[in-house]
Amino acid sequence: MKSLDKKALDEKAKEIMKTAEEKGVQSNFFFITTFQRYLIQIDVLSKLEEMIKKEDTLVTKEYVKGRKNVYSNPAITEYNKTTDSANKTIACLLKIVRSFSETEPSKDNDPLLDAINGDDGDEE
Repeated sequence: MKSLDKKALDEKAKEIMKTAEEKGVQSNFFFITTFQRYLIQIDVLSKLEEMIKKEDTLVTKEYVKGRKNVYSNPAITEYNKTTDSANKTIACLLKIVRSFSETEPSKDNDPLLDAINGDDGDEE
């Protein structure tokens, strides 16, 4: 399976932000911070993929008297951990978008919710 290049990832991120804007969550504090975290995780995964391709899945370490031991590449473990974390992050993003989309605007403004959602309180 071919991994996405930086340009393709940037395009996908733009698509996600466009969808976020359509749902009205683009300025939600939790959405923004979670999405930024997800982008970092994707970057880490891309770098780990490159490392695994370059070094292969098995690595050797030489110990006493020149004996070589074969191990699974440690990047694989980190890749799996980061993948698990990224999957949880995307699930969190989906919950944020869904919960924001399901809420109906109330007549009473909650200042905390307004601040979280990026509303600075200025009426036009």
